[in-house]
Amino acid sequence: MTIEHAPLILDVAGTTLDADDRRRLAHPLAGGVILFARNWESRAQLLELTAAIKAVRSDLLICVDHEGGRVQRFRTDGFTHLPPMRAFGQMWDDDGQGAKARPGEGALRATNAATAAGYVLGSELRACGVDFSFAPVLDLDHGESGVIGDRSFHRDPRVVALLAKSLMHGLLQAGMAHCGKHFPGHGFVKADSHTDVPVDRRSLKALLADDAAPYPWLASTLTAVMPAHVIYPRVDTLPAGFSRRWLQDILRSQLRFDGAIFSDDLSMEGARRIEGQPVGYTEATLAALDAGCDLVLLCNQSLNGSRVLDEVLDGLEAAAVDGCWQPSADSEARRLALLPETLPQPWDELMLQPAYMAALECLP
Repeated sequence: MTIEHAPLILDVAGTTLDADDRRRLAHPLAGGVILFARNWESRAQLLELTAAIKAVRSDLLICVDHEGGRVQRFRTDGFTHLPPMRAFGQMWDDDGQGAKARPGEGALRATNAATAAGYVLGSELRACGVDFSFAPVLDLDHGESGVIGDRSFHRDPRVVALLAKSLMHGLLQAGMAHCGKHFPGHGFVKADSHTDVPVDRRSLKALLADDAAPYPWLASTLTAVMPAHVIYPRVDTLPAGFSRRWLQDILRSQLRFDGAIFSDDLSMEGARRIEGQPVGYTEATLAALDAGCDLVLLCNQSLNGSRVLDEVLDGLEAAAVDGCWQPSADSEARRLALLPETLPQPWDELMLQPAYMAALECLP
C-alpha cells in the first residue's frame, strides 16, 4: 500500500545514525527527525549527522527545540547563546531614561532585536543542516508557570504577538519556517505537562481574549502551531492536542489558521491519558491525527533499545490498511511546505556576512 502522508517526527539515539535509525527514517510514514542535546558534539559532527539523515530521504524535516535561553540544544563550538524571550519583553518595557528618552524607543528596539535573534537562530541552525525550530513561544507570562517562565515574551498578548512576529520575520529571512506554541496557552497553569496533566478552567471567551489572542493576529503569518497538552474543561474534556473542537472548530475554522499543526511530544505525561484513561503510543498518535494534527512528535523513544517507534510505525501502517486512519494529502503538503526553499549559507561565510554581524550587535 502506498501511503502519501508522512506524519511521524521521530528521534535518534546518538550522534550518528545506526541501522535501526536508518530503517525507521526510510519508512514512508516517517516525516522528520527531532534532535536533542544528546545528538550534539560539534558543528562538524552535527553537519555530518544532518547530511546522513538527508541521505536516507531528502524530504525528511530535521527539527529541534531551539528557542534561546534555557531551551537551546546547541550551545558550544560557535553557537550564539541567545537570550530568553523575556529579555525582549523587558526591552519593550524600557523606553529609556532621562532627557534623551523617546516614547516607544524600547518597543522599536525590542522588535528589531527580536528579528535579529530570529535571523541568528535560523542562520546558525541552517548552516549545520537543521531545517526547522519549534519557536517562538506564544504563551503569556502570568508568573505562575515554571515550565514557561522566561520562555514567554510578555504578559500582554499584544506585545507577545508583535515580538513573536518580529522573531518569525528573522527566521524567514534565514530561510526557516516557525512554530507558535502552545495553543491556546500554557502560561496560566502551574502544572508542567511534561510530568502532569494541567487543567485550565477558564471559559472559551476568556481564553480567546487573552492567552489565545496572538493566534488570530498571527494567523496569516504562522507556518505551524503546536497545541498544549492542557485540558480546558469548559471547552472540551480532551487536552487541546487531542481535541477536534480546539484544532478544527476553533483553530482552523474560527481563527482561520491553515498552516501545519504539530502535536507536542506524545511521551509527555499530558499525552499519556485521554479521558482519564492511560493510552498507548499508537492510540495517542491516532487520536492526535484524528483531532487534526498534521504531524506527531515522538521524542526520546529511540533510547535503550525501546521498541515504541517501531510499534507506532507498524500500528499506524496497520490502521491505514484497515481504514482506521485516513492519510491526508493536505497534511503532507503542509509538511513539505516547512522544508527550506533556499540553500543554507556555510558557517564560515555566515560568520563574515554583514547582516549576521549586525544582527549579533542588536541582541540584548
